[in-house]
Amino acid sequence: MGENASFWESLIYAHPTCTTWKQEAEGSIYHLASIFFVVGFMGGSGFFGLLYVFSLLGLGFLCSSVWAWLDVCAADIFSWNFVLFAICFVQFVYVTYQVRSVAFDKEFQELYSALFQPLGISLTVYRKIVLCCDAEVITLEKEHCYAMQGKTPIDKLSLLVSGRIRVTVDGEFLHYIFPLQFLDSPEWDSLRPTEEGIFQVTLTAETDCRYVAWRRKKLYLLFAKHRFISRLFSILIGSDIAEKLYALND
Repeated sequence: MGENASFWESLIYAHPTCTTWKQEAEGSIYHLASIFFVVGFMGGSGFFGLLYVFSLLGLGFLCSSVWAWLDVCAADIFSWNFVLFAICFVQFVYVTYQVRSVAFDKEFQELYSALFQPLGISLTVYRKIVLCCDAEVITLEKEHCYAMQGKTPIDKLSLLVSGRIRVTVDGEFLHYIFPLQFLDSPEWDSLRPTEEGIFQVTLTAETDCRYVAWRRKKLYLLFAKHRFISRLFSILIGSDIAEKLYALND
């Protein structure tokens, strides 16, 4: 304990205290660096938030390096600030590359803009969702069936991108499914992950349709890895079922 106390005492009290303070202010470069630091630490999250933070912090460290080189003439201060500037620059380039690499086909980009972006879903999360369906949009021709009553197994979850689907039971019309609605949300919600089931309705394409499909097992694995995505789909599916119930009662 005595050795630890002496260490902290030497660390705190061994250095001479400031008896006189500089009257003149530091140069404009020093204050500009401080402004960059203050504004930079106000950055948000996500790709563009990281770009904001690393760009402004990098400029702050660059200004501090110039200040240390020209005004203070201290090699150690210059070296540390320049190293930190280089790290920020590398991180900025890396995040920029990631942003450019997150690109989608037109239909997936439109789907993101219409459904996921308004919910505040980042491109990185959306990319995981797209990869889970193999980044594939499936075509269903007019009058072809997506599911047949009593025959088709419930083994996927699908979202209509374009077209219109007619839902019938025993040949009697129930309702339509429109773009940005799930084709099989009631069936998905009725089963537990370990259960299997068969469609109790027939889904027929009334026009040429395009839809995205996630296989059950693959989607449940994604849910297990990312609880946020699981909660997101739970909300989307619940809202979709409510819309379908409203359409039945309308």
